[in-house]
Amino acid sequence: MPRFPLALLALLLIAPCTARAGDAPAPGASGGAQERGGAINLPVVDRTLKNGLLVLVHEDHSAPVVSSYVFYHCGSRNERRGLTGIAHLFEHMMFNGGKKFGPGVFDDLIEGNGGSTNGYTSRDLTAYLNNFPRESLPIVLDLESDRMAHLAITPKNLEQERGIVKEERRLRIDNEVSGLMDEALYLQALVQSPRRWNTIGFMSDLDHITLEDARAYFATCYAPNNATLVLAGDVEPAATFALVERYFGAIPRRNPPPPVDANEPPQDGERRAEVRKNAELPAVLIGYHGLRALDAERPALDVIERVLDGGESARLQHDLIREHELATTVEADNVWGIDPDLIWVYAQARPGKTAVELEHRIDAVMARIAAEPISADELTTAKNQLNAELLRGLKTVSGKANQLGFFQTVFGDYRAILHLESEWEAVTIDDVRRVAARLLVPTQRTVIVLVPVPTGRPAGERPPSMGAVR
Repeated sequence: MPRFPLALLALLLIAPCTARAGDAPAPGASGGAQERGGAINLPVVDRTLKNGLLVLVHEDHSAPVVSSYVFYHCGSRNERRGLTGIAHLFEHMMFNGGKKFGPGVFDDLIEGNGGSTNGYTSRDLTAYLNNFPRESLPIVLDLESDRMAHLAITPKNLEQERGIVKEERRLRIDNEVSGLMDEALYLQALVQSPRRWNTIGFMSDLDHITLEDARAYFATCYAPNNATLVLAGDVEPAATFALVERYFGAIPRRNPPPPVDANEPPQDGERRAEVRKNAELPAVLIGYHGLRALDAERPALDVIERVLDGGESARLQHDLIREHELATTVEADNVWGIDPDLIWVYAQARPGKTAVELEHRIDAVMARIAAEPISADELTTAKNQLNAELLRGLKTVSGKANQLGFFQTVFGDYRAILHLESEWEAVTIDDVRRVAARLLVPTQRTVIVLVPVPTGRPAGERPPSMGAVR
């Protein structure tokens, strides 16, 4: 499962929240997510406006703060070849003001009222978050509705944000080993699915996005009927819905984005590629075709990921780091998505060790989990870790708002979060072996090998930055 709240290597940009609820609820308050009878208790009141905007409200009076998230159901999966990167470009464009509030006003008003603001883009969505004192709720809703209805899409704004995103591309992919390996993995592993390109897009596509492209994308993706507004914290549902109706109710609905074809042909043989980059140590990144978030076997794959990489006693850590002393770092992740994504393993070699040795031991670990039953203790530990991480992601109002919007967008229903624990609990030892044997197959994997090469610059040193990124 993704490490809550977001998966590693997804290049999602989230700033720390400066206004957040405390971990301990005040007496008599609803507080954080609680477990009752083995299930999460996360009360939500929902309402859909006439224009299609879905609004989710969660009361948490443990501190006088509120977290708002607007999730637009468009990410890089909604792009097409030749126009990659436009979803992430709009993450930046959305801070350029609208009809009522001009450039720079958004940040100034949020921060001037003691809050923080940011945004992030994934393959499945683009989200905008604000954390602020409860008294600032009307101004935040006014700001969000203004940019939803009247975003300033001008030649100046487009060129300014294009330049920032291109610099982000250089820093986070072209000159960053982990970003380059991640991009290479998806481009090799996926052939047709729009998940194959990185959310940041290709440089040539970023160069060719026109003002007309930007306006057409905004008209399709940034409509109320293609969005979910989540408000969590010191709020009262009835009064909150009245405010939302006041600020968002008049925004017209528009035609929804076209359906996405993410069908991927079967992979009939291993795929390999080398990344030759300035680095101190070799590394490998191996990806296997995974499942949709809604797939019935996804919970078993979540458990497999934790058996592989659930701490020092997990199989990859034990084998590559402790027993054979081959790796300095080992990680694994099962990426959740609307469409089938990847389950991947990354390992960096110790000095004097090779990528071939790393790959050999990873193969041995994968072969064993696919051929032999895991122990009852491993199964229990994996489930406990999944449950604990789920709850950690729901400790603050910002965490709860983020997860509610994520599940509504990716799973199609925010209530899916309430069923995770029972889904994991139902996974058996045989389920783990069966799913591993079906998916962790050498002929259906993609291997990216990092080959360190000298460039005359110290490994890990980035070229001078040309600008800041949000």
